[in-house]
Amino acid sequence: MYRVLISLLAVAGVATACSSSSSSDSVAAPQVSDAQDSAAGIRLVSVADAAAIQANPPENLVILDVRTPEEFAEGHLAGAVMIDFYDTDFVDRLDELDPAVPYLVYCRSGSRSGQTTALMKDLGFADVADVDGGILAWTEAGQATTKG
Repeated sequence: MYRVLISLLAVAGVATACSSSSSSDSVAAPQVSDAQDSAAGIRLVSVADAAAIQANPPENLVILDVRTPEEFAEGHLAGAVMIDFYDTDFVDRLDELDPAVPYLVYCRSGSRSGQTTALMKDLGFADVADVDGGILAWTEAGQATTKG
């Protein structure tokens, strides 16, 4: 009897864990998808989505590179403006930007741009797309960069 009770509890525990996991997965997945498909909001976008934004930009799009001047000089997205993440006045410079226009933000690999989009959210920006994987993923996918 004791073994049967333990077996039933184990089965119930596994079933509950699986159903909880499934429920949270089914809830989480649409939120991620909705965020990526959304025209506005703070979101992480794939290189393909970022390239589509760049190719067919919304009105007043700002492409924001948050790498260093040296990294920027090595190659950047066409039309990008740079604000060095490591500058002491970085947050002040972000705060000077228009929070009502759309932004496409990237860095080298996604770390600095992820931190930047969190700051932008706190500053009230409404439409910020962060390139997943940064310029490394961008160039690996064969997307063009420019120098100068």
